[in-house]
Amino acid sequence: MDEYQSIISLLALGMGTAWASGINLYATLLVLGLMGATGQMTLPPDLEVLTSPIVIGAAGLMYMVEFTVDKIPGVDNGWDAIHTVIRIPAGAVLAAATMGEVGSAATVAAAIVGGGLAMGTHATKAGSRVMVNTSPEPFSNFFVSVGEDIAVLLGLWTALNHPLLFIILLVLFVILLIWLLPKMWSAIKKVFSFISNLFSSKSSTSDYAQSSKDFKTKLQLNLDKNKKS
Repeated sequence: MDEYQSIISLLALGMGTAWASGINLYATLLVLGLMGATGQMTLPPDLEVLTSPIVIGAAGLMYMVEFTVDKIPGVDNGWDAIHTVIRIPAGAVLAAATMGEVGSAATVAAAIVGGGLAMGTHATKAGSRVMVNTSPEPFSNFFVSVGEDIAVLLGLWTALNHPLLFIILLVLFVILLIWLLPKMWSAIKKVFSFISNLFSSKSSTSDYAQSSKDFKTKLQLNLDKNKKS
């Protein structure tokens, strides 16, 4: 029974860190590092490096950067694009490190599932931000960003304190994600199509204005030539 609970706890921690990494990697690292360093939780051996003051300091610094950048419309989209190559591998590594004591097969499986989870939450975060940034008022972006930070904290707390509940909620989340992502992708394509058409319209208007100006210039030159003759 104790072994079963231990595996459930490790599984919830591994999948929880991967899930949270796709939303806010630095907040995840900071929370785990601080909790491990203060003795509020015992990290798996392969994650004990997160308790290092250097790692905690680096995670804290990057979290403050992300906390600021993540609330600026447009800039947050660029930040998410850059972090596509950071959050997903990090989620896979954290999940694998959590299951390191269980065995090599469990470690590889955790890396595969953890990377997929991080990719799913990252895609959801980045995609939702594209749509939120179409809102004319500036406050929705701020509230969504704060909501994401709170979700990371609550998710990690649930994974640590109620691992079985977290796993159940995670399964429901994955089902929701499978339904939501295609619809979100369709909405994102419409946003980019609208932006593309908007710029094409401006370009066409500019070309028309330039053509009209050239026509008037040529007409004036012909009139002047006829007057001289």
